[in-house]
Parts: sequence; structure tokens; C-alpha cells
Amino acid sequence: MEGAKAGGVVKHILLAKFKDEIPQYQIDQIIQGYAKLVHLIEPMKAFHWGKDVSIENLHQGFTHIFESTFESVEGIAAYVSHPAHVEFANIFLGFLEKVLVVDYKPMPVQL
Repeated sequence: MEGAKAGGVVKHILLAKFKDEIPQYQIDQIIQGYAKLVHLIEPMKAFHWGKDVSIENLHQGFTHIFESTFESVEGIAAYVSHPAHVEFANIFLGFLEKVLVVDYKPMPVQL
């Protein structure tokens, strides 16, 4: 995995499909809990989220997208093992029917 070590921003993307029986207020609470991690875990530099708005209908049931920004792959490793993340993930995953996680380094377009 060339270029994955320190240096350069790394994006952590999580796609989620909440279980049908989870009420909206609980989804809102879990999103707030996720957003708070950026203030608790130093390697996590930014957090954004949104709901799928695509007209292509290719979402495969995933409805929510969560994007976290880190300075390195090592920062993601520190985040994953951080006690605040572990505690949150144990709760969060119980709300989900499906989850997909991808980490990537944004690359400039070279024309």
C-alpha cells in the first residue's frame, strides 16, 4: 500500500443503513454521539455527515454517510483503538443493519 503511511490527509468513510425499527430520535442521538468524537479523539481532525440524495438508486440500502478526516493512516489506527471510539462503536453498530467502511487518501487529478 504505497503512500499510505504518514503524510497526507486520509478520509474515513462509513456508509450506514439503520435498522428499520430504530426511531428517528435515536438516529439523531447516535449522529450527535458520532459528531462528538472529533472533540474527544485528537487524530480525528474533521467530521461531516449527510443522507443519500442520489437519484441513481444505487445506494444498496445505505442511507447515511459519515466522513472523518485524519492526517495519516496511523491516526485512523489510533482512532479505532481509542476508548471513546470503542465505546461509541459498540453502541452504534447495534443500530445498524448494514455498514461499509472505506479509508482512502485523496489524490490530485493529474491531467
